[in-house]
Amino acid sequence: MDGSSQGSGGMKGGMGGLFGGGAPEYSNTELAGVPLTGMSPLSPYLNVDPRYLVQDTDEFILPTGANKTRGRFELAFFTIGGSCMTGAAFGAVNGLRMSIKETRDMGWSKPRNVQILNMVTRQGASWANTLGSVALLYSVFGVAIEKARGAEDDVNTVAAGTLTGMLFKSGGLKGVARGGLAGLALSGAYALYNNWDHLTDFSTTIH
Repeated sequence: MDGSSQGSGGMKGGMGGLFGGGAPEYSNTELAGVPLTGMSPLSPYLNVDPRYLVQDTDEFILPTGANKTRGRFELAFFTIGGSCMTGAAFGAVNGLRMSIKETRDMGWSKPRNVQILNMVTRQGASWANTLGSVALLYSVFGVAIEKARGAEDDVNTVAAGTLTGMLFKSGGLKGVARGGLAGLALSGAYALYNNWDHLTDFSTTIH
C-alpha cells in the first residue's frame, strides 16, 4: 500500500513537473478560509493559488482625482472632429447630387467633371464648417457650465444646447428665439434618449 501510494505520488509529481512544476497542496482547512465570493469552488488540484484569483479592488488603476468616465473636455475633441467629418461627408454627397442635377444637360466632359468636383468640395467644406462651429460652441458651453456648477448631468446638456442655438442664430430676437428653441428641442431629445432606460424602469415600477 505504501509503495503504491508513493508510486502514485511520484507519477503525480512527474506529471506536475512536466506541465510546470508540482501543484501546491492545500488542506481542507486552508481552502475553507479562502474567500470565493462570486466565484465557483476551485479544484484543489489547480496549479494556481486560488487566493490570487480573488479581485477585491477595481480592475483599472486611475490617477488620484480622476473620474471613471470621460468628462466634457475630453469628449469635446471627439465631438468637434466627428461633427466636422460628418458635415464633410454629408456636404460631399449633397454637392454631388446638386452638381449632377445642374449639369445634366451637359455631356460627360472635362468641364462638367471640374464643375462637379468644385461643387462637391465647396459643399463639403461648407457643411464641415457649419457642423464644426456648432460642435465647438456646444462643447465650450458644456465645459463652462460643468465647471461653474461643479456637476455633470443632463442639465448641462440641455443648457449648452439651448445657448448654442441662441448664439448660432444670433441675427435678431426672432432668430435667437428660434435657435434657442431648436437647441432646446435637440438637446432635450438627446437627454431623453440617454435616460430612456431609467424612464421605462421608473414607469414599470409605478405600474
